Amino acid sequence: MVAEPLGETTIAGRRDPVDATARAVIESAADAIVAFGTDRTVMLWNPAAERMFGWSADEVTGTLPPIIPEELHAEHNAVLERVRSGGQVSFATRRARKDGATIEVRIDTSALTGADGDVIGWVNICHQAGEDDVARHYMAERARVVRRLGDVVSDMNAQRDLESVLDRIAASLRDLTGADAGGFVLIEDDRLRLVSTAGLPDRLRGRTADLPSSLVGELLASRKTVMMATGESGGFDDLIWSALPGLHTIALSLSHVGGKPYGALYALYSRRTLSHVELELLELLAGHAGVALQNAMAFEEVVRQRAHERAVIDGSADGIAVLDEAGLVKQWNPAAHRITGLPAEDVMGQPPPFPLPDETGERRTHKLDSGRWLDVLCTPLAEGDERVVDFRDVTAAKELEEAKDLFLATTSHELRTPITVVQGFASTLSSRWEQMSDTDRRSAVTVIAERAGSLGQLVEQLLLGARAGADQLPINSEPFDLAALLRATVVSFGALSDKHQIASDVPPDLPRALGDSMATDIIVGQLIENAVKYSPAGGTVTVRARPAGDRVEVDVEDEGVGIAPGDYERIFERFVQGETGDRRRFGGVGIGLYIVRRLAGAQDGIVTALPRDGGGTIMRLSLPRAAR
Repeated sequence: MVAEPLGETTIAGRRDPVDATARAVIESAADAIVAFGTDRTVMLWNPAAERMFGWSADEVTGTLPPIIPEELHAEHNAVLERVRSGGQVSFATRRARKDGATIEVRIDTSALTGADGDVIGWVNICHQAGEDDVARHYMAERARVVRRLGDVVSDMNAQRDLESVLDRIAASLRDLTGADAGGFVLIEDDRLRLVSTAGLPDRLRGRTADLPSSLVGELLASRKTVMMATGESGGFDDLIWSALPGLHTIALSLSHVGGKPYGALYALYSRRTLSHVELELLELLAGHAGVALQNAMAFEEVVRQRAHERAVIDGSADGIAVLDEAGLVKQWNPAAHRITGLPAEDVMGQPPPFPLPDETGERRTHKLDSGRWLDVLCTPLAEGDERVVDFRDVTAAKELEEAKDLFLATTSHELRTPITVVQGFASTLSSRWEQMSDTDRRSAVTVIAERAGSLGQLVEQLLLGARAGADQLPINSEPFDLAALLRATVVSFGALSDKHQIASDVPPDLPRALGDSMATDIIVGQLIENAVKYSPAGGTVTVRARPAGDRVEVDVEDEGVGIAPGDYERIFERFVQGETGDRRRFGGVGIGLYIVRRLAGAQDGIVTALPRDGGGTIMRLSLPRAAR
């Protein structure tokens, strides 16, 4: 397809006839010829360009060139700026076709000047490169970049002090990219702080700027790592960099530390020009700068840790041991003594009294002879062959884990029995209804109702336990008649067991309590049920009440098996039962007393367990006394 004759070409706002011979040469040229105005829009597009890229002259004239991939805009602009003062640049790059494909090209770029000698645009002559040419050029450019970058990076990484690294980064920038000046800014929340400069007054160090409105903010928003900004001389007067006379181009690239933007490297140009190669070098340098900064920060952290090592180790709540290259203990902090029971003098120069994880960063759980469980982590120090072993007592967590497992097993058992009974009787009724007498059917339905009631109570208890754990108990606080509540509860529980006698000792003038009567009824009922359950031989369960200063106390006494000396607090934890023998002897899921304590606490009450003289247990509830 041949483009329409060029006719008259618009150049710098003037319409000048194009010489017929020149027009014929352009139209018949085998190479694609593209001219740009100073506004970067296309002003000339010959038929060879149409054949190479697929767009017609009418489609692209007066528009920004669609052939430049987004990631190469900076390179394109850098090349144009480089040839603004004359000369020619030849470089290999990629360009886009209308059909979406990309092609490798070599472009010769030169300035287009008017009659008065002013630059009015640029001319690109594009040659489609063969694979061999592209590969050779790419390898040559890459080798040159690597040679220049290698020495700079080596010198930069040799610095250990963070401030020295920052200064070396700024100095290396000028050496590597040919910038007239440069600097490094740190990203601190929504601010930037200039921390190192080269070719700029030292007084600028420490200056800050707003991040969102800065070039760094624009670069972050673009999700790229490098960008270039140009302007006429004085166009950057509002920036810190205005201290560089004649500044016309700024290139910047992000440095990342720990995967996050840490700062930005600026290359400033006032006399020299910037090419796509310098942009690539700037991006590479920024990446290596991030590594050097991370290394320097890690080294400073090691130095700081060593300086304060003893104070940190001694003050840690975790057990900490430092091992030498032979794996022998050289430091043992007070927490390590407290957790293991072994003083420092017994372990110094010896292997630690527990096995270490097989791999760095891996955790290992170990049970000591004392019954305590340890969670052990071993980490090598940044330098040398020493290792730090951090371990903590996770006995409580292990016990909770075991208790939860037991809770699941117990709950399954508690649910299975009534469900099996209900299923069995329901199946019998369904299959043998006609053969059963009325008495048998009524008896079966009664059993089903009783077992369903047990299931309902168990589910209610589980739901109440879940609400208690989430602090979602609906509790009111108001005066109520505690004496009447206790007497009614004793009467209602009187038929709970034919082996027990439920007695009350509640004075008629017992003061009113302040709290939630429904929650208190649940508490007292649960305490009576527990008293009956843990008195398998029968006996008397007595409910007593009395005033005690500004509070009212309620005791539920039983003559049962009692509580082991170390369990008077543990029984109020979830999934824990006080009886240490066969758990199936008493059943239950171990959350009743947990609910009791949470219900009491929600109304400013206190529940405690006490031993009873002569055997058995006293469960004591203390509630605030209502004002008269």
